[in-house]
Amino acid sequence: MGRPLLLGHRGARKYAPENTMAAFRRALEDGCDGFEFDVRLTSDRWAVICHDPKFCGAVVARSSYDRLCEAGSKKNKEISKLEGVLALGERAFLNIELKVGGAEEAIIKLLRKYPRRRGVIVSSFLRKVVVRLQELGSEFELGLICENRRQLARWKELPVSAVMVERGLVDEDLVREIRTTPLKPTEGLNGAPGRRVFVWTVNSAREMRKLAEMGVDGIISDDTKLLVETVGSIVR
Repeated sequence: MGRPLLLGHRGARKYAPENTMAAFRRALEDGCDGFEFDVRLTSDRWAVICHDPKFCGAVVARSSYDRLCEAGSKKNKEISKLEGVLALGERAFLNIELKVGGAEEAIIKLLRKYPRRRGVIVSSFLRKVVVRLQELGSEFELGLICENRRQLARWKELPVSAVMVERGLVDEDLVREIRTTPLKPTEGLNGAPGRRVFVWTVNSAREMRKLAEMGVDGIISDDTKLLVETVGSIVR
């Protein structure tokens, strides 16, 4: 591909409620390659799409899926199971952010049930989650999410082939270093052609163009329409 992967942030956050099926469909309709979204685990062990620890006042980790649906219905809000998103179609590249530990087995089981033709990265801020995912599913590409320098310093220590970098941390030297650092043999099992750099959350056309020229592998944005209009036709 002659341009970065174009991914919607929590779907198409600017145009639809985040982390909903409507937002995911909108990202694809706008022309994105796929989207990023967040996963947590309910008390009855369902992997659900939710960013915050609470959903409509209910603590996700302490609530059953049915209880969360009930809480959401009172406020006309949607919470979906990961299985429903994976079944949406194989045409979307997925960046699955795992917000908590304990859900690794559920994620790997579902990914094996619903193979992705366009690709998938399972990512997390949490070191223990990345390590556990590698132990359970070495065939899947893993990513470390970094929002500060301390987190960024750890990518060489972990079995990741993708580094998901907050936009303020990115420069040409970092992109070059990550992309030219060879994968270790055990990391190569994840099926990645090499290390990749994804940048979040980018919402200005100027910055989108700059990152594309810098050679990043993926750009994550709330504004899926602007992202596709700005970077979709770039050839590198």
